[in-house]
Amino acid sequence: MENESAGDLVPAVKPELQIASSDLFPHYSGAEKTVEAPQSETTDKDMLCPICMQIIKDAFLTSCGHSFCYMCIITHLDNRSDCPCCASSLTKNQIYPNFLLDKLLKKTSASQVSKSASPLEQFRLVLLQGYQVSVKEVDTLLSLLSEKKRKLEQEEAERNMQNLLDFLHFLRKKKIDELNEVQTDIQYIKEDASMVERRRMELYRARDTYLTKMQKQAGDLQEPKSWFSSSMNKDNNDLKYASVKTHGGVPTGNFHHKDVDGKSQASSIVAQARDASSVLTSQHTSQSSLAVIRKKRVQSQFNDLQQCYLQKRRQLVNPSQNNDKKDADDMQREGYSSALSDFQSVLSTFTQYSRLRVIAELRHGELYHSANIVSSIEFDRDDELFATADVSRRIKVFNFSTIVNEPPEAHCPVVEIPTRSKLSCLSWNKHTKNHIASSDYEGTVFVWDVNTQQSVMEYEEHEKRVWSVDFSRIEPSMLVSGSDDCKVKIWCTRQESSAINIDMKANICCVKYNPGSSNHIAVGSVDHHIHYYDLRNTSHPLHVFSGHQKTVSYVKFLSNDELASASTDSTLRLWDVKHHLPVRTFRGHTNEKNFVGLSVNSDFLACGSETNEVYSYHKAISKPLTWHRFGTPNVDDSDDEPGSYFISAVCWKNDSPTLLAANSLGTIKVLVLAT
Repeated sequence: MENESAGDLVPAVKPELQIASSDLFPHYSGAEKTVEAPQSETTDKDMLCPICMQIIKDAFLTSCGHSFCYMCIITHLDNRSDCPCCASSLTKNQIYPNFLLDKLLKKTSASQVSKSASPLEQFRLVLLQGYQVSVKEVDTLLSLLSEKKRKLEQEEAERNMQNLLDFLHFLRKKKIDELNEVQTDIQYIKEDASMVERRRMELYRARDTYLTKMQKQAGDLQEPKSWFSSSMNKDNNDLKYASVKTHGGVPTGNFHHKDVDGKSQASSIVAQARDASSVLTSQHTSQSSLAVIRKKRVQSQFNDLQQCYLQKRRQLVNPSQNNDKKDADDMQREGYSSALSDFQSVLSTFTQYSRLRVIAELRHGELYHSANIVSSIEFDRDDELFATADVSRRIKVFNFSTIVNEPPEAHCPVVEIPTRSKLSCLSWNKHTKNHIASSDYEGTVFVWDVNTQQSVMEYEEHEKRVWSVDFSRIEPSMLVSGSDDCKVKIWCTRQESSAINIDMKANICCVKYNPGSSNHIAVGSVDHHIHYYDLRNTSHPLHVFSGHQKTVSYVKFLSNDELASASTDSTLRLWDVKHHLPVRTFRGHTNEKNFVGLSVNSDFLACGSETNEVYSYHKAISKPLTWHRFGTPNVDDSDDEPGSYFISAVCWKNDSPTLLAANSLGTIKVLVLAT
């Protein structure tokens, strides 16, 4: 293995064979070079121009005896009238060409060139100068050159073989690692398949046992029916005869009714048993068709599901807490590993839904009016109300139940709050139900009381438009805002000025509190990054998440450790804020210039698209789970192009497959994930 590791190193190059001039030319002695070397060094200094400190070019001599480059001394005399060396009075008429020095300089330059030349270049110069070479010397030279060529070719071949061997060793090691990983994965799959097969057979046996029991009950009821019928007929005949005798030959008919009631009761029991059996059979048929549909969904996203399964299976977590240990023990008793159980949850959740179904629709203003764009939409603490903010300078609060259950004419806001400026964002207080925060284009942050429709607090420290505001879930009196003035501010509803100020180098587009901490916030900006801060030390962020190629427009937390971000590079990204790692990139929607919304819950992400569609993603799969297109109005009735409409805001209902989505025309739809 030590030899294999050497593949990362560049093979050492052996020293080249040096050919001495005495070997090539026995009559040529190097002693002359040894003698001339010190003279050349001294001569070099004397040959420098005192002005440019380079070898003199086109030497000119002054009347005071100093030599300079022609251009250097002329430029000097254009400005001054003295010698640069001795300061004697000097004019342009007192300088003369120095032909002897020029000749010496040319010889010196040629000598220096020959000295700096390679041995082969020196040999070529010697031959050009007419040096006489004998046939014997040429044979010796050819022999040396042939030997040199052979050695160079040998070394080159050795290097090539070593490089090839290193590559093959590295490739073999890599493939062995991949093979070991594949074999381990296959072992995981075998174990899990065995567990699932046992569990499946148990379920099948339970179903068959139930069916057999129901069929047996139906069979048992058939036999008493025939015996009961013959017995009743015999008894009825006897009773009818006795009745005729008693009443003068006229039967009363009471026993006949009892006979009918008994038969109908038995028939009812048998029919119920048969119905139960047929219901189970029909359910089995419908389940089979549903299984086929889900199988197709799995195949369509097989690569992502495979990656999800292997990732979870390779990262088995050893439970450290008591609750985790208890859950792990329960799963072991059921024959499941924690990783397999997690993946089963992902698979069942992912295959459960295939579309977004519209259950209600709301018009949010005048048709085709540009002020209809809904910039933010949020549910309140109890999911009973939802509020919308738009560029028409109004906060509208609607009753969710009314929108879903009542006809369109009843779809009116229960509260409507006018504001001074266009609104960009809303955030409900998760503790004080009637408090909602807003941010606007003038740089003001408000806290409103929905019941009184009055502002509780007003903050005006931002110098430019505020894009985002968010209440802390842990500390209800704290909220954060981010603005185009490159500042993030932390506010407290108990004081009028900001509590913390963070100066950044880029415009802020989104801010969000970590739901499990009042000290941690995520900030997205136009610098393409997400900055994760601990408010106890704001001098620098805990971590900067990089990956987006354009402005980060939204940040949302799925959990205490999972952060989702949206960008105008048409991607969503999932991050692990605990370990500071990227998790997954989601692609499918189109977002290049507009704020199209982002909302998350524990398993799903939703965002808008500039194609007037709303997209839903499962957090474990990088491709869209499903999407829904908003209807395009009649182009003749609108001044905008059909392609200019886009989704502007989305919001999940807490722990629910229900989603609110609004577009740039002011249409709000209530959507639900459906099979």
